[in-house]
Amino acid sequence: MAKSLAKTLKIKALEIKGNCPEYKLGQVFYIKEGYILESSNKLCMYSLASIMPYYIALSRGITPQALNLGDKNNKAYIQCLDPFEKTHGGAVTFEITIENFN
Repeated sequence: MAKSLAKTLKIKALEIKGNCPEYKLGQVFYIKEGYILESSNKLCMYSLASIMPYYIALSRGITPQALNLGDKNNKAYIQCLDPFEKTHGGAVTFEITIENFN
């Protein structure tokens, strides 16, 4: 089987607004080979839903700037979809680093 050319995405909980019951600041999970989700912690479906539209493009090397998700540091920023003001939950901002970007 051929080795995937997809980049690894390192996804870190950068900021939390409200009270998120699943994520802690600095918590990390990965998407490897463009489709393998790797985490030693629980993950929330709200967060995965917010990442879904972008993870394929990012893992294929399209820059965060091209997707209007980040600046020149090749990191993307995405916020989960929980409307925390109404649910009294928490909204997490994720920093996505494309590993082995070159």
